Amino acid sequence: MPGGMPMLDCESVMRQLWDFLDGELTPERMAAVRAHIEMCKRCYPQHEFEQSFLDAVAARRRQHSDPQRLRRRVADALRAKGLSDA
Repeated sequence: MPGGMPMLDCESVMRQLWDFLDGELTPERMAAVRAHIEMCKRCYPQHEFEQSFLDAVAARRRQHSDPQRLRRRVADALRAKGLSDA
């Protein structure tokens, strides 16, 4: 164990990947997951895919950040389907 960091297996890393991407792990666990991803040919592509997904969602969110407009569109769609009196 270099530097006292526990070695993680792929299954453990995949279970923690979303928390890692959200920065919700302890600093030590973040470092351990990052170290594994950097050296693992199996986990790195999954990390890149999920990070790209989060980046795309964030970009769309910034493009459509008018909550009142979104609320109107949802209410209009519900009314059109006869599902709301709003």
